[in-house]
Amino acid sequence: MIDAYAKDSLHQRLRRDREALLWKLDGLSEYDVRRPLTATGTNLLGLVKHLATVEARYFGEVFDRPSPESLCRWQDSDGSDQWAAEDETRHQILGFYRRTWQHSDAMIAELSLDSPGHVPWWSEPRPNTNLFAVMVHVLGETIRHAGHADILREGLDGRTGVRAENEQPIDEAYRAAHFARIQQAARAAAATKA
Repeated sequence: MIDAYAKDSLHQRLRRDREALLWKLDGLSEYDVRRPLTATGTNLLGLVKHLATVEARYFGEVFDRPSPESLCRWQDSDGSDQWAAEDETRHQILGFYRRTWQHSDAMIAELSLDSPGHVPWWSEPRPNTNLFAVMVHVLGETIRHAGHADILREGLDGRTGVRAENEQPIDEAYRAAHFARIQQAARAAAATKA
């Protein structure tokens, strides 16, 4: 009984955070979803493409149920899963992610938490694992990158949050005062340490 509860809880959270990531792209221009927003080139559409690839590998190859999507061999990965080439459309990448969800969700539904898997890119002694460990790992990746997307989106237009239905109007005066309060605390702490 606890296995069914654990599996369902992990799966529900994964579904929620997938949707949260996609929501971060809503209403943005092609340029804003693609442009590098950090020194390492992190961008919103690239995060989606990367997580689609992560899920396709972990919920596909690891359990010998390869994704129907075309992927390079994991050994040949060159980082191109982290950004969108100019000939790749937002629609294509979002479609890839959603089709990957369908493949992943079907596989998760079919297997038990202790179903064995093999992750060849994990170092010894961990490559032999199970669905529970992979679900926790993929959920962690999804949460991490959804958090990146939240910060990137806030930097673009100030929007934050997990779901559209919970979004509050931006109160610029409150945010400015809050920012100033934190900035002052940082300066005061730095001055006492000098």
